[in-house]
Amino acid sequence: MAYWLFKSEPDVWGWDHQLAKGCAGEEWSGVRNYQARNNMRAMKRGDLGFFYHSNIGKEIVGIVEVCRASAPDSTTDDPRWDCVMIKAVEPLLQPVTLDDCKKQPGLENMALIKNMRLSVQPVTPEEWQIVRRMGGLTT
Repeated sequence: MAYWLFKSEPDVWGWDHQLAKGCAGEEWSGVRNYQARNNMRAMKRGDLGFFYHSNIGKEIVGIVEVCRASAPDSTTDDPRWDCVMIKAVEPLLQPVTLDDCKKQPGLENMALIKNMRLSVQPVTPEEWQIVRRMGGLTT
């Protein structure tokens, strides 16, 4: 299993929107960055990710699961762009802010800190466990 982080502006598509989609999930469409697209192409069904509110809040608020592997993005006819489908799994018991991540030992090399503009990014297993604990999740 691999771990990821998905960034979204909460006033455009937030955690509550994702939750409302239930088990059906939603396409993570509209990504127009090659590195982010390549990250999605590397994803497998069952991979987990953090759901991050960018711009407003700047915090990790929940966990999502990839429920469909990469396929053509339905929002464009351009064959260069793909997307995955994700579904909400669980909220963090307490949001983990960007500032908290910057201060946390073990997260200094996290893509969220090193490559802040990338909208879909990998998370190492070690980073995954640290952020889960910071968010109040123990298992």
